[in-house]
Amino acid sequence: MHIALIGATGFVGSAVLDELLRRGHHVTAVQRQPQRLAARDRLRTVAADVLDAAALAHAVEGHELVVSAYNPGWDHPELYARYLDGARAIVAATRRAGVPRLIVVGGAGSLYVAPGVQLVDTPQFAAAVPPNIVPGAKAARDHLAELQREVDPPVWTFLSPPAMLAPGERTGRYRLGADELLMVGEHPAGISVADLAVALVDEAEQPRHPRRRYTVAAAS
Repeated sequence: MHIALIGATGFVGSAVLDELLRRGHHVTAVQRQPQRLAARDRLRTVAADVLDAAALAHAVEGHELVVSAYNPGWDHPELYARYLDGARAIVAATRRAGVPRLIVVGGAGSLYVAPGVQLVDTPQFAAAVPPNIVPGAKAARDHLAELQREVDPPVWTFLSPPAMLAPGERTGRYRLGADELLMVGEHPAGISVADLAVALVDEAEQPRHPRRRYTVAAAS
């Protein structure tokens, strides 16, 4: 496949890039600073600002899929607004370019821990994460709500990592979930970022969650 990847130098995006190339896909990394990526087979880079929907549409045109691992940076002083501005521009650019599918890597904060209660709204979440992360988690949650109201192309999929996401080995195995936070006994489940990337590329190759959110965790 020919896939446009936004956020290829980030924690999740770099793992997704590795997995896509590992499986033989052709990747266009859309970067504000493309020089940050070393040359690799089947990888090309295009300079574009994620907030410039017109330039972004030109960059992703002709691809079969856009994958967004966009994050403006946890320390951005206007993280909530910048995340939503970028996320909306990516949707608009994908639509304008006529790319049929979009996979968005969101956050765990929008997963439900009880009926009507999302993780990001719990005291446990506020106590467990640094305060600077909370606006980004809320923005990702609100972006998912916007996507869930979308009826126009592209066909989107939203991947929420589990509560615990860390470096680690690629096992190629994981378990699937839907809208609820996955657990191991009484504790939130986790996954390596490499296996999160496996789950995302599996979805890219064989779509199972069109216009839906899904989550994953390490295989039991």
